[in-house]
Amino acid sequence: MIRDARVLRAGFVPREVEHRDAEVNHLSSVLEPITNGEPADTAIVTGPSGTGKTCISQFVTERLREEVLDVEATYVNCWRNYTRFRTLYQILDDIGATIDIHRQSTPHDELVDRLQQHDGPRTVVILDEVDQLEDPSVIYDLHSLPQFAIICIANKEEELFSRVDDRLVSRLRSSEHVRMKQYHDKQLYDILRARAKWGLDENVITDDQLYRIADAAAGDARLAIGILRTAAGKADRENHERITDDILLNAAEDARAQIKQKSLDSLTPHQRVVYDIVREHGPVGPSEIHEHYTGEVDDPRTKRTVRSYLSKMAQYNLLKAKGASRDREYAIIESPPVATTT
Repeated sequence: MIRDARVLRAGFVPREVEHRDAEVNHLSSVLEPITNGEPADTAIVTGPSGTGKTCISQFVTERLREEVLDVEATYVNCWRNYTRFRTLYQILDDIGATIDIHRQSTPHDELVDRLQQHDGPRTVVILDEVDQLEDPSVIYDLHSLPQFAIICIANKEEELFSRVDDRLVSRLRSSEHVRMKQYHDKQLYDILRARAKWGLDENVITDDQLYRIADAAAGDARLAIGILRTAAGKADRENHERITDDILLNAAEDARAQIKQKSLDSLTPHQRVVYDIVREHGPVGPSEIHEHYTGEVDDPRTKRTVRSYLSKMAQYNLLKAKGASRDREYAIIESPPVATTT
């Protein structure tokens, strides 16, 4: 049943992207100067989860590398590499400049100096989930180096701007902004149809089923592809000739649970403490959350940082927020039990 499992994976970058021509052209034009050996503007790519921000960024940089010999690219997930050191180290590691760097003892300035001395090909640095950086000064570090072009990916511009100091805010506001909107059902259907065409055998899933997946995903391509992948995997394991409606129904809840668990696993230690406080005490407001939080960690972050944690977890459907900003309360989103067939 499964012809090419890679096509069904969340991180797969297709040879052609659906319904993002304008955004691809915009981002390509921002990066075009580096094809002539010139510095490129910083690009900020924003939009809700599942709108293709990471896919488009990687698609454009891969096409760029195909066209130009002396251009490289590196990808950093800032939710996983949330410290300045980790981010700088990841970039240096990708360009092969970490031979004598020690994770425990090398000072941050040494990493920046190493980047400044880099005389290899111009490099596009994709900073995904950039608003998760605990020390956003790493953006400033890179912004000042003409041999690096930066793509900053975040859900909301204001989340990013609220984390950086004034010297960088003005620079970021003057950067090129590529804004991604949620997909509608027909667009998600086209994305799913393309994935099914290349990833599955013929007649494994019907157009009606693809439309139902698109409807269930509510604009989120990551969830839509996850539902298709989960359904195909289950049907394949059970030796079905096609994906049945029962399998599809169960796959929707399974895919949501998998995405939620992946988001939970991605939380930083401080974010996890905040999440557990909401789980134990919610519904609860930010001030009370921060009060509990400062009592549980040795090096507490500011109230503003904790509010950004809460906002991020709400964007990823780990928490739900109720009420206006002054009276807002947070509670966890309970996952329904995963359905099983007998």
